[in-house]
Amino acid sequence: MNFVSTRIITADVKRLVAFYEMATGIKLTLYTEDFAELVTEAGTLAIGSTRTLRLFGGDNVASPAENRTAIIEFRVADVDEQYRRLGGLIDGALVQAPTTMPWGNRSLLFRDPDGNLVNFFTPVTAEAIAKFER
Repeated sequence: MNFVSTRIITADVKRLVAFYEMATGIKLTLYTEDFAELVTEAGTLAIGSTRTLRLFGGDNVASPAENRTAIIEFRVADVDEQYRRLGGLIDGALVQAPTTMPWGNRSLLFRDPDGNLVNFFTPVTAEAIAKFER
């Protein structure tokens, strides 16, 4: 088994696509007005509209903009540089400026336009760096 994707359900696909393109610098593929993907070497972040819920059994399968448990994480080369670059994009959405965590990652935590938590992090200790050299 291989974990390959996380999907965000949203009422505004275009808004989230624009946000993630600006935040990551990666062009998303917009397959339809209801579905897009941000593909990286490690996995895919999919963005689906609320209209896609009908394909999964009904409109009440998921609720957009109500996540309070998951964090969408991106490993970056220099989290402090990303913090400076993001500037106004995360203004008002910043949860935590770059901070070195006890497990060895330096993390920047902010929210996307739907309120989903996003973590840009850089491994900074020898142990954390080794963990990601697989």
